Amino acid sequence: MKIDVLSLFPEMFEGVLHTSIMKKAQENEAVSFAVTDFRSFSGNKHHKVDDYPYGGGAGMVLKAEPLFAAVDALSLDASKKPRVILMCPQGERFNQKRAEELAQEEHLVFLCGHYEGYDERIREHLVTDELSLGDFVLTGGEIAAMAMIDSVVRLLPNVLGNTDSPVLDSFSTGLLEHPQYTRPSEFRGMKVPEVLLSGNHAAIDKWREEQAVIRTFERRKDLLEHAPLTPHQQQVLKRLIEEKNN
Repeated sequence: MKIDVLSLFPEMFEGVLHTSIMKKAQENEAVSFAVTDFRSFSGNKHHKVDDYPYGGGAGMVLKAEPLFAAVDALSLDASKKPRVILMCPQGERFNQKRAEELAQEEHLVFLCGHYEGYDERIREHLVTDELSLGDFVLTGGEIAAMAMIDSVVRLLPNVLGNTDSPVLDSFSTGLLEHPQYTRPSEFRGMKVPEVLLSGNHAAIDKWREEQAVIRTFERRKDLLEHAPLTPHQQQVLKRLIEEKNN
């Protein structure tokens, strides 16, 4: 996968893209990153990329010309048009399903804006997706892009050491992940559930299925509306609802 980022502050990405899993992903040739300051596509000697909004109002608006020119340049040698993703609080809320979808693409371009907003022609004629981290506003799109890139890249082949890890993550199954424990089996009087020490893999799988439903019921009931539950998990959910109503 190739990932391009268009940002006015490319230095913000240095630490995130060159440490930990992101560094490993590049070393394994699963992904390549390039972060470009789109001021270089402004077409004027002052490298101005924003202007006052037509009709008046507070703040400045990012101009269409530099972003169109930057995306055109990044697409010149591409065999197919890239997926162009606009970071915007008005966009669709990003989630694991969207991360899995984007992980199937060959080329992603993230547009990180600042100021009051974007020239509407960028939304209408340049981007393929508008995505948001949530119902809050950041000073720019960089932090949101970093989070989304991390979420996508860890799903690529040969990135995580354990191929089961992304499959069993919270949200990937439609539920929150079951509780996890490691050594020692007892710490300050707190014990690991006996079933995890039993060596009975069928019983362990059953416990984990149950715990995923219980944790989701306690913390994110909304996920249960569309989660693909097994027959056993359906029974667990029915029991939890009955216990709550009694």
